Amino acid sequence: MKNILKYTMASLVAMSLTNCTGDFVDVNTDPYGFSQESLTQQNNHIGSRFAPMFSNIIRVEPAWNYQLQQNLNADVFSGYMTAPTPFAGNINNQTYALVNGWNGFIWSDAYDANDGNGVMPYAKEIKEQVDVSGDLSGVKFVYLANIIKVMGMHRVSDIFGPIRYSKYNDYDTTGEYDAQEVAYKTFFAELEEAIDGLEPFIGDLQFVPFDMSNLKGKPVEGNIARWRKFANSLRLRLAIRVSKVDPALAQAEGEKSLSSNAGLMELDNMLVEMAGFAHPVQTISRVWGDVVMSAEMEAVLKGFNDGRISKFFTAPADAHLGDYKGVRMGIEIEAKSEYGGHSLIGSAVDGTNKVWMTAAEVHFLKAEAALRGWAGAGDAKTNYEAGVRASFAQLGVSDVDNYLADTTSTPNDFVDALNSANDYTYPSDVKIAYNLAGTNEEQLEQIITQKWIAMFPDGQEAWSEFRRTGYPRVFPVVINNSGGDIDTDIQIRRINFVDAEKNTNGANVDAAISTLKGPDNGGTRLWWDTGAPNF
Repeated sequence: MKNILKYTMASLVAMSLTNCTGDFVDVNTDPYGFSQESLTQQNNHIGSRFAPMFSNIIRVEPAWNYQLQQNLNADVFSGYMTAPTPFAGNINNQTYALVNGWNGFIWSDAYDANDGNGVMPYAKEIKEQVDVSGDLSGVKFVYLANIIKVMGMHRVSDIFGPIRYSKYNDYDTTGEYDAQEVAYKTFFAELEEAIDGLEPFIGDLQFVPFDMSNLKGKPVEGNIARWRKFANSLRLRLAIRVSKVDPALAQAEGEKSLSSNAGLMELDNMLVEMAGFAHPVQTISRVWGDVVMSAEMEAVLKGFNDGRISKFFTAPADAHLGDYKGVRMGIEIEAKSEYGGHSLIGSAVDGTNKVWMTAAEVHFLKAEAALRGWAGAGDAKTNYEAGVRASFAQLGVSDVDNYLADTTSTPNDFVDALNSANDYTYPSDVKIAYNLAGTNEEQLEQIITQKWIAMFPDGQEAWSEFRRTGYPRVFPVVINNSGGDIDTDIQIRRINFVDAEKNTNGANVDAAISTLKGPDNGGTRLWWDTGAPNF
């Protein structure tokens, strides 16, 4: 087992040396050491900045960085996985004693240009390099950088709320935050500009050498058309995200996506190559043993007799535990040996690609859009079933027809293998076969439950959708060490601002806090997290 405290201490030292203007020199210094002349010849002076953007949306190397950026927060808060390791004496994120040293990596991977980190600094550099070049065709690189930037930064905003975004590129205002509503409206504006602006460049191949995704396409068509499709699908994701807090904005942006000539990613998944590295969850689970199957995943997948379970998880090391066995988050754990023999993460995380978006998710987005009456969304049931089929196909699992016809299976109640105090009765009888006679709420629970299964292992999106809709039914923690900041039943809603920002950019952090719905802690809901009924 890796000693995570070592990395936490190292991160605290590193972050203590950072201030709100500390990335200005870094983002204007060529990190690769090539001469400007040689870089310019093949657009490398622009294209070389894309690699760190691709790499830091979901950081994969070293694996402990991902563990702190996503695994020990969103992956566990979403109900996907549970750490059987009692980090810091079991007083950690899983028991709602939020560890600032861990959670700071979410922020630094977005903003800190040291050691090739960062999303925002390199997007800024790309725009500056294009502006200096005077080549009007270079604007395509700005559009592409903005798509990647929105992909990364909406995830950061969905963790903290306000972020440094629309004013970031100006030296005088770079430390200022946008309220989350402002950030989201900027996301929509940048995606629309990119989708429209890239259309004249369809067939252009200049981005191909720098594209780390699977969107390169055939040589004759290049990758621009497919990037427009991804950007349009991302716009639909964000439109659904704000559907409760601003229904008019959501419908307007969603219907733009549904009618756009860019199309949607209904056939292909958006994958990003991890430069030959294994998915970090492989290491965290199957090498270190620091994450296992969650109680929720056991309850839903075993209750549904879902064939995808064999791709997501392995049989427990202890045969007495049965075929698959999960662990509830936020329980009393004294030693890793107690629950470490439960189901590890399976082959779904094998390979050297990380998933940014799946075709299945797009179908489920359309299903909810149809349920909400958005023009061009089609039929909710048809989209729902297409989403399940796409997920089964993605994982190479058969018998989807019988699965979709199942009108009786429901999630199981959870039984802890060691302590009955951790047992939990699943609070819903949600089923698989789509229920056209159900209320909108009942149909939405079906859509989001299947969407949750299909998006595994991306806990960030799953956690966001749980907070927005309340689905699926993520179990409350047994031990709550938040000191009253986080309600056990309402569960964690966000992560507080990081120490590095508070210590060096305090006035702007205070202004950002003033835009929240409550104090700067894990119990305060984000802008789009209304807590109101879904319909």
